[in-house]
Amino acid sequence: MRFIEFKEKLKAFKIFGLTDIRKNDPDFDLRRLNEWQNKNYIRRVRKGWYIFSDLDINEASLFLIANKIYAPSYISLEMGLSQYNLIPEMVYEITCVTSQKTASFKTEVGNFSYRHIKPELMFGYELRRQGDYYYSIAEIEKTLLDYLYLKPKIKENEDFQGMRFNYDEFKERADMKKWEKYLAAFKSKALTARAKKFIKYFNA
Repeated sequence: MRFIEFKEKLKAFKIFGLTDIRKNDPDFDLRRLNEWQNKNYIRRVRKGWYIFSDLDINEASLFLIANKIYAPSYISLEMGLSQYNLIPEMVYEITCVTSQKTASFKTEVGNFSYRHIKPELMFGYELRRQGDYYYSIAEIEKTLLDYLYLKPKIKENEDFQGMRFNYDEFKERADMKKWEKYLAAFKSKALTARAKKFIKYFNA
């Protein structure tokens, strides 16, 4: 198959895997992928996942890539907090939550990290559109709960202060009934105690 034909068949894909290729051409010669990488027609993100070299690498495309290369997953934790303007720091690694094992990938297009949570805690995220891209990101309430759940050392007032958390923004945008519902779904007494202490600290 010629590259022009290949690209036309997969033009709807921002990132594509071997399964996508096989669906379009069951007899595809995988040696072509190395050839096209050498010619800079395509770029490998990680094993089995590729993008076309002319793909615009921006925040939205990186979030989509993050969802695809290690699924199921969604954007959360530090990157999620940054997206909701809840922390002042710039976040350069795409941080995600997954029901798979914890993993990280350093790639040509960016660095991606994934923290494991139990499958039953894979909720509280939404499919968001930004330009031509769709990606999954935690809701503001779940982003903070994921963070507190996976950072158990954040438990004292000085830890909360050190986060430089934008509570005014959170208070304005978050649905506290949803926050309570999501917190209960974790079924963790330790998290519940820390989360309520966190909210109490900022409401003091």
